Amino acid sequence: MCGRFALTATPEEIEAMFALLDVVAFPPRYNIAPTQPILMVLAGERQEPGANRPDRRSLLVRWGFIPAWAKDTKTFPLLINARAETAIEKAAFRNAMRHRRALLPASGFYEWRRNGKERPQPYWVRPKHGGIVAFAALMEMYAEPGGSEIDTGAILTTAANGDIAHIHDRMPVVIQPEDFSRWLDCRTQEPRDVIDLMRPAQADFFEAIPVSDLVNKVANTGPDLQRRVEPVTAPREPAKKAPAADQLTLF
Repeated sequence: MCGRFALTATPEEIEAMFALLDVVAFPPRYNIAPTQPILMVLAGERQEPGANRPDRRSLLVRWGFIPAWAKDTKTFPLLINARAETAIEKAAFRNAMRHRRALLPASGFYEWRRNGKERPQPYWVRPKHGGIVAFAALMEMYAEPGGSEIDTGAILTTAANGDIAHIHDRMPVVIQPEDFSRWLDCRTQEPRDVIDLMRPAQADFFEAIPVSDLVNKVANTGPDLQRRVEPVTAPREPAKKAPAADQLTLF
């Protein structure tokens, strides 16, 4: 599962990696949480074979996928992730898998290791050699009953590789730069044609750094969230009933 991530690269770095003519301006963000705006890259309207530069666009979407057919968003579950193994078949994601595959730029993501009665230990999981990583994502535009429209999205996840499995059994699907065009091409590449891209990242791609529980609170947004700490081994405190709006209930 991916329930928090960060994007601290500059717009210029995003433009260069994803071959964008321009990108939506954004500040460094160290603790991106569900329902917040997230940056996605999609294929543009004109896909000309043999063009020197791919036609791609960036946009901000709400992190929390809403299928076009959803009736009541207040009771509809918050879909922040889609399982790669079943997204092609699931009614919620089937249409987006065919028509609106996207890339989500990130500097890394957070995951929590849970071990019996010990407190959950957060980890900052980033590419071992730094830089930007592209997660496979899905985008859907939802038309609200009042007539307004909202762009929404979810991150595709798959089984964790050996670098992450000791922390959690799921991880985001990583799309390599050489596969960007094929993943985004929803005109000639059907979902069955890109199944091979929805696999765990290669071994040694990520490193997992233990960090403090400051990341647990959405209000904490500074770079200190990614500072290495000694893993905690203290017993977990008795669970308290969290408010309905508490994002920690998503984990």
